[in-house]
Amino acid sequence: FSPGLLVVAGSFAAFRLLNRGLERLVPPPPSARRNRWKWRNIWTSLAHSVLSGGGALAGFYLHPELSKDLVGTHPPGAHSLVAVSVGYFLEDFVDMLCNQKLHQSWELLFHHSVVIVCFGIAVLLHQYVGFALVALLVEINSIFLHLRQILLMANLVHTTCYRLNSIINLGTYVVFRIATLAWMTRWLLLNRQNVPPATYAVGTVGMAIMTPMNIILFYRLLRSDFFK
Repeated sequence: FSPGLLVVAGSFAAFRLLNRGLERLVPPPPSARRNRWKWRNIWTSLAHSVLSGGGALAGFYLHPELSKDLVGTHPPGAHSLVAVSVGYFLEDFVDMLCNQKLHQSWELLFHHSVVIVCFGIAVLLHQYVGFALVALLVEINSIFLHLRQILLMANLVHTTCYRLNSIINLGTYVVFRIATLAWMTRWLLLNRQNVPPATYAVGTVGMAIMTPMNIILFYRLLRSDFFK
């Protein structure tokens, strides 16, 4: 039994409670009232992105040894942050499964399954925490992805705020999503001899799935916000 599992369970419960209470904290505008669960879901995701993305940056700043050893170094705070993210992805998985049709959410459900398995290994084995923290840098871009969805649901597409967010979104997408995933893939290939075969296989499959998914999403964003 790993204490990290308690953090996962606590995180799941906390994000579930946040999801239930968000409609009172951030009431949906008239344009979003037909899809209340989605409004709550996006705000919950935004909260996780701010926490995990900011936490990942702070983790590398406070523990520079993490960047030198992505496998064995596991400061308690960094390990807990990865466990918190597992709890969030489990909560989001359940939320989508209960409120959205499978054909509308299968891509995200598949994405979450891969992340839960990969992060779960780091939490249980107390290894690859640094690697998981690198993956959480992606959440910095997710902040602006979620803000984009909120602005869309609030019917604020034709505003300066939306336009500015679109530019920042694409910029952070390239830096914190595409470049980060490319670096992670390179690290896996260069360190193949130092990673157990099973873990290497999980990591390779994860990268093979995430990379094309993110390239396709980048194309969709570019087409929707700039070449529509």
